[in-house]
Amino acid sequence: MGTPDFAAALLKSIISHGHEIVAVYTQPPRPAGRGLSEKKSSVHCYAQSLGLVTHTPKNFRSDEEIQTFISFRADVAIVAAYGLILPSSILAAPKYGCLNLHGSLLPRWRGAAPIQRAIMAGDAESGVMVMKMDAGLDTGPVAAATAIAVTPDMTAGELHDRLAEQGAILMVDALDALERGELIFTPQNEAGACYAEKINKAEARIDWRKSAEKLKNHIRGLSPFPGAFFEVDFGHGLYRVKVLKADVESASGPPGCVMDDFGLIACGEKALRLERVQRAGKSEMSMQEFLRGQPIKAGVILS
Repeated sequence: MGTPDFAAALLKSIISHGHEIVAVYTQPPRPAGRGLSEKKSSVHCYAQSLGLVTHTPKNFRSDEEIQTFISFRADVAIVAAYGLILPSSILAAPKYGCLNLHGSLLPRWRGAAPIQRAIMAGDAESGVMVMKMDAGLDTGPVAAATAIAVTPDMTAGELHDRLAEQGAILMVDALDALERGELIFTPQNEAGACYAEKINKAEARIDWRKSAEKLKNHIRGLSPFPGAFFEVDFGHGLYRVKVLKADVESASGPPGCVMDDFGLIACGEKALRLERVQRAGKSEMSMQEFLRGQPIKAGVILS
C-alpha cells in the first residue's frame, strides 16, 4: 500500500526477494500537467507493468472496500507513503497486521512530510523505521531502524533517495524476521515527539527576513519539489524563480536586497549566494546561466 517513488522502490525490493504480492493499493490517478490529464502514481505504474492486482479506492469508508481488502487474506500489509487513513478494520485484517515504512527516526517527525521537515529544521540525522501501525498517527511500536547522517548540503530529494534505498533493505529484513517469528516490537518513547505537517504552497515563498542559515535549510528541504521561491520584477510584472541550492556568506544588507551582480542576497542575518535556480516552465540551471539570460542587478529588492 503506497503511492510515490519511495513506495515503488519498496514494492520492487519485496518482489525481488520472492514475497508473494496478493494485491497492491495506491491512490487514484490525479489530474496533472497543463492539460490536466490523469496521471497514475509511481506504484500504480510499476504494479500494472507486472500485471499485479491493483486497487485505487478514494477511502476505506464503504463496507465493500473493507470486505475486498479482507478477502485477500494477506499475512501482512506493507504500507509506505500511502496517503490514506486506514481504519481499525483494515489494520486488523492481515494476520500480522500492517507494517509501515516511515522516513524518520520516530517519534521525531510523525506525519506527512518527515523528510522535508527534518532538513528544514536543520537535523543532522534522519533515518527510516519499520513500525506496526495502530490507530494513532505514526505512534505504533517499532521493530527496526536505520539511521542516516544528513550532511550540510543534502537536499530533501537526496535524503529521499537514500531513505528509499535503505528502507527497502530494512523492510525486506523485517519480513524475513517476521517469517522466522523473530520480529520484535518496542513501544515508542514519547519524549521528543513532533509532527511533520504537509508542505503547503504558501510556506514555499522565501522570507528574506529570516537568517541565511535558516533559509538555506528551507531551500534544501524543499528541493527539488515543490521548490522554495522568490519573485522579482523584470519590468513586466512579478516573475517567480525557484531556488534549489544556495550557500551562506558573511555579508549584510536590507533583507531581500541583491548585493552584487552574481546572486548574493541579503537576509535577516548574513546573506545567501544563490547557486541553482529554476524559472517557471524551464529546466534547473546554475545561477550564472540564469543571470546571463536575465540579469538581476545589485540594489534590486526581491519579494
